[in-house]
Amino acid sequence: MKGRLLNHEKLAKYTSWRVGGPADRLYMPFDRQDLINFIAELSNVEGTASGPVFWMGLGSNLLIRDGGIRGTVINTKGRLKEMRLTPDGSIYVEAGVPCAHVARFCAEQGLVGAEFLAGIPGTMGGALKMNAGAFGGETWNIVKSVDMLNSKGQVHIRLPEDFEISYRSVKGCDDEWFLAAHLTLQQGDTAESMQRIKGLLEKRAQTQPTNQPSCGSVFKNPQGDYAARLIEQTGLKGYAIGGACVSEKHANFIINTGTATAADIEALINYVQIKVMESQGVELQTEVCMVGVAL
Repeated sequence: MKGRLLNHEKLAKYTSWRVGGPADRLYMPFDRQDLINFIAELSNVEGTASGPVFWMGLGSNLLIRDGGIRGTVINTKGRLKEMRLTPDGSIYVEAGVPCAHVARFCAEQGLVGAEFLAGIPGTMGGALKMNAGAFGGETWNIVKSVDMLNSKGQVHIRLPEDFEISYRSVKGCDDEWFLAAHLTLQQGDTAESMQRIKGLLEKRAQTQPTNQPSCGSVFKNPQGDYAARLIEQTGLKGYAIGGACVSEKHANFIINTGTATAADIEALINYVQIKVMESQGVELQTEVCMVGVAL
């Protein structure tokens, strides 16, 4: 293996919330082929000694509990990083590429429709997994096909119709993981696309706590409404449990003020859900993925 394997590695430094316990094993692949080889080797381990496999990119939209993750964590950040314009005019992008980089690259190629990706603080793999969206755009609206890796180290090409895709949800093709995507976009003006990206990033900086540790949006927007509005109407802006606090800037963000544990954050998430239900009669659903073992 060409990658790096770490045992009992604390995951807090790999997450945007800066919390999280250790992984039994953390593997950082050298490239796509190295990852395929590693997964194939894991499948050859007798019994279940290797444990489950969990994937992470930039560590946004993710709450890893304080007890950490049993099994093997694959970190794709800065590893599955290839991105190129293909002969058929589509964009090939691997799972570890940050969404903001994808937005800029597409614009540089004179392709429009991916600008919204600049507002997603994660990697392409995470965006594919949850149908991430921002500023009115959604990931799977521009996906032509995806390369999937199964637990035996085999790669399959899947089409959007192979999945059940909805708002912040992608189901189907169990026991497979996203390796790369092929994106289909329209020809357009590079300068206009770059200006739109600049405007979206400025809007994000003005309305979101981008300079503080958070996971991005915590809750899904209920149909016809906004989670942030409901939380603000409930009077929860600035409410804190331990080192976790509902952002004063955007109520659908929970920030780590410096001393938060994953338990603090999860307790605050539960508290917000309870209070919004009591006050507004709406059951907020989490957008953030909560994984691992609680202490």
